[in-house]
Amino acid sequence: MGYTLCVLGCGTMGIAVLSGVVDSLDIPSRLSNNHHPEKWESHTPGTLTPIAASPGDNTIPSRFIACVKRETSAIKLKSSFASMGGMAQTIEVLASQNVQAVQESDVVLLCCKPQVAHSILSEPGMKEALDGKLLISILAGVTISQLSGWVLPSTKVIRAMPNTPCKIREGMTVVSTIPSSPSEQSDNALILKIFSSIGRCRFLDEKHFDACTALSGSGPAFACIFLEAMADGGVMMGLPRAEALELASQTLQGAARMVLQAGQHPAQIRDAVTTPGGCTIAGLLALEDGKVRSTIARCIQVATERASELGQPKK
Repeated sequence: MGYTLCVLGCGTMGIAVLSGVVDSLDIPSRLSNNHHPEKWESHTPGTLTPIAASPGDNTIPSRFIACVKRETSAIKLKSSFASMGGMAQTIEVLASQNVQAVQESDVVLLCCKPQVAHSILSEPGMKEALDGKLLISILAGVTISQLSGWVLPSTKVIRAMPNTPCKIREGMTVVSTIPSSPSEQSDNALILKIFSSIGRCRFLDEKHFDACTALSGSGPAFACIFLEAMADGGVMMGLPRAEALELASQTLQGAARMVLQAGQHPAQIRDAVTTPGGCTIAGLLALEDGKVRSTIARCIQVATERASELGQPKK
């Protein structure tokens, strides 16, 4: 009859993941009523799109628990989930009851701030509550080795790195490689169904996580700088602000979808637009003059180096 999914530290990302999962489970009924359009991309290579739970399917959650620290936060969270309607209204919200929630759960999603992870996992009874369960951490900089040291050896520890576009189910999540075990196949399916419900999902070795944190985790902020700059250029040339922002946003979205859907290399898209002596090549040369390409690449490098320091003891 499915499993119980618990979110410890249900803040912005926890809410995004939970709402994405319950929304994906609601989709079949909404589509049958022509109430909700399908996503532009329902399947991605290497991922699965969750469907309505069927009897005996243990890879789809049937109960949801969200944990927060304060009662005031719990009240706000309950109101937020209630306003979403559908299955979101069934999410149970608990304040300062982490151990009880984990005891009643099968899969635990750790979404707290990196600096408080140790205190949460060190609560009396928490190790025992996590015994034999799947613990998925989305904490930047906190390694599997660290997490494993705070729980019993029987607890299966996995890292995942989703980004903020998962709020609108267009996220990118990287998940650490699942260790070999008798439950490896079912764990793989379960994790894919959680994170592909909020966008794309890929498995990578943990050694790549700092770069993934910089590229896809911080990436939306970097992309928005470029997007805003494009809109500013349009305003400079006389376009109204709202229209300039719409043109820039849709242009970047369209280019990204050409890469993802059609499998085109960015250079192919660029060359197709660049005609001899035209305005595109003039603009591209201006970008090269400003060292935009190397600046963006260095941005990812610096962010990766900083990501490696997060969650680690201060020297």
